[in-house]
Amino acid sequence: MKRNGALMAVLFLVPGVIHLMPLIGLAGAEGLTRLYGLDFSDPNLEILMRHRAVLFGMVGALLVGAAFHGALRGAALLVGGISLLSFLALAWGVGGYNEALHRVVVVDLVALACLVLAAILHRRRDA
Repeated sequence: MKRNGALMAVLFLVPGVIHLMPLIGLAGAEGLTRLYGLDFSDPNLEILMRHRAVLFGMVGALLVGAAFHGALRGAALLVGGISLLSFLALAWGVGGYNEALHRVVVVDLVALACLVLAAILHRRRDA
């Protein structure tokens, strides 16, 4: 039982930390450029992307919280899953993204795999 609990924690921590990484963008355009390989000199784009960093931080905090508090897991699976699936669908649908965004796609696939495994274990626990 303890082993399963530790595995569940890891399966929520991985996507949680991945969602927290964009918080570096709060520091400004330089951090955003490092993350996404794009020019953020337009203040309008910088504002939108820094706000996006806050939203990802909220998702990340929920996922990290779910690693330690089982009551948060259902909500974390839903919110984290929507976040990951929507980005991946947009990336694949639009295509033509740069190498930095390709890395984000790969990392998000890892995060999604963790959440799928967490959902399976969560469902088995409730059954």
